[in-house]
Amino acid sequence: MDFSKNYDIAVVGAGIAGVAAAVQAAREGKKVVLIEKTIFPGGLATTGLVYVYLPICDGNGRQVSFGITEELLKLSIKYGPGNIPEHWKDNVNASEPARYRCIFSPAAYILALDEYLRENQVDVWYDTLVCDTEVENDRMTAVFVENESGRGKINAKCFVDASGTAILARRANIPCHTATNFLAWWEIRHDSRVEHSDLGAPVRLNMGGIPWDESKAPEGTLFRGISGKSVTEFVTRGRQKILEYYKEQYSDTVTRENFYSLNLPAMPQFRKIYSIDARYVLRDNENNKHFPDSIGLAPDWRKSGPVWEIPYDSLIPTSGPKGFIAAGRCTGADGDAWEVTRVIPVAGMTGQVAGLAASMAIDAGISPSELDVQTLQAKLRTLGFPLYLPEVGLEYDK
Repeated sequence: MDFSKNYDIAVVGAGIAGVAAAVQAAREGKKVVLIEKTIFPGGLATTGLVYVYLPICDGNGRQVSFGITEELLKLSIKYGPGNIPEHWKDNVNASEPARYRCIFSPAAYILALDEYLRENQVDVWYDTLVCDTEVENDRMTAVFVENESGRGKINAKCFVDASGTAILARRANIPCHTATNFLAWWEIRHDSRVEHSDLGAPVRLNMGGIPWDESKAPEGTLFRGISGKSVTEFVTRGRQKILEYYKEQYSDTVTRENFYSLNLPAMPQFRKIYSIDARYVLRDNENNKHFPDSIGLAPDWRKSGPVWEIPYDSLIPTSGPKGFIAAGRCTGADGDAWEVTRVIPVAGMTGQVAGLAASMAIDAGISPSELDVQTLQAKLRTLGFPLYLPEVGLEYDK
């Protein structure tokens, strides 16, 4: 080892979930390190150019997600364009753009997130890759990383896996589930034919992908799990699709000088990679269902109405070393439920809960898996979290 460092809490992945976890843990007085393999915070929201902060309301005028999730929504437009719809509270069965959400500039959001992490005294390590974990006496005690200083060891009392790929869980042999990802391609382009856009003329977000029907997907466009080679195949095929599109559009008036790519994602557009085999795995049609151990509410970003209670057990694996908790896209969910839990607002909420739970577990001398949920819920209430549907005026399905 070229170096060794000690922290209270180590958070892996500086996406929205990781940022929320690190900030909450730091606010609890813990010494926190946030480890990120790229040089940007924000994950898919910034590095991946997914610049839509999806709704934190139910589409019928009820806000359901609060805390750091709402802080991060407002932060996304602190130094760049974007607006929250003025009358979102008055809408019924609102379309997604009319709900409590916003469009933001990825670059401006990166600057705001850097500042946010500094203000909350989080020790951030960019350009640092997690290679392995250390487990002693059935407890995770360290992660091994590599960066320009060489290979090092980061010791901590508790670990949060907010990687999106469940890299920490997989390196510790914690069982995980995977799902199919469809080939997708994103870019921000200059288009002289656009008069205005959410990011200012003349730019436009271009999104493309294979329709989400496995039976109709062309050969070579489905990816399940990830490997070193499949990441390369995914991103290069996506960029090939973008180039093919440009070639099709070129004409006497549409040229390389007025129609071209401004920015491409610096990470693959995989949505559902690996999720932990949690003590409770959320599944399809479990919206508007009561969970006694709920730690927050999550709206369905695709349609107005459905709201999910998220159980604490979905953050805790069924087996594996103590001193571990998951957040964001790698929490326990499957099928359509995973489409709800993988997005920015829910990542922010589960991240904040994971950071708080890790801090409380350290204070109690236990693992997050052993934490009393009612004690955690009481603390979440002081942070402004509604935990159950009736608290925001909603009813359970019968």
